[in-house]
Amino acid sequence: MDAIVKNILANSTELGEVEKPSREEAEAAVETLLRWIGEDPAREGLLDTPKRVVKAYEELYAGYEMDPDEELCRTFEQVSGYSGAVTIRDIPFFSHCEHHMVPIIGKAHVSYLPDGKVVGLSKIARVVDIFAKRLQTQESMTAQVSNSITEALQPKGVAVVIEAEHMCMSMRGIKKHGSVTVTSSFTGEYENNTDEQLKFMASIGKS
Repeated sequence: MDAIVKNILANSTELGEVEKPSREEAEAAVETLLRWIGEDPAREGLLDTPKRVVKAYEELYAGYEMDPDEELCRTFEQVSGYSGAVTIRDIPFFSHCEHHMVPIIGKAHVSYLPDGKVVGLSKIARVVDIFAKRLQTQESMTAQVSNSITEALQPKGVAVVIEAEHMCMSMRGIKKHGSVTVTSSFTGEYENNTDEQLKFMASIGKS
């Protein structure tokens, strides 16, 4: 086993957390993978690849450094009596499968029924982005988005539908390019009121 991996595992806590390695250790791990696939990290085109990969990971997995509750903490109660659904559809996202660390590419549709307070529309998209920028399963991400909005806004109901293509199915394994996975979460009125659920599904173009 690579010495760096041994060092990381040795630093695991009782809670299952792992001490974050240094940037140099992360770059060395990328170099190890390059050698493992049969590449020469010293060739011209790969000289700076470990640095570039680590920098890219900082962006792709920035969700670990972000708190969805902070995005949803500022709410507004002056809604002029509006009580209908607030729906944001077709929110694009990129995530990574926690099983193979390959991309998940999709879009999220999110709706909530306000109970006296609303949040800025961009905040909903940011919450989707925060959870997407972590290693994920689509099922978990769907529940996480729903739970965050429920806890922050205490609305009458929340609906989340996520549609995504998983590269672990398209690029490897069964290799079924173009297949789309759909997950959904309905709470409150969206779970108990068929009319509200149907209106939401119609608003995102689903029968």
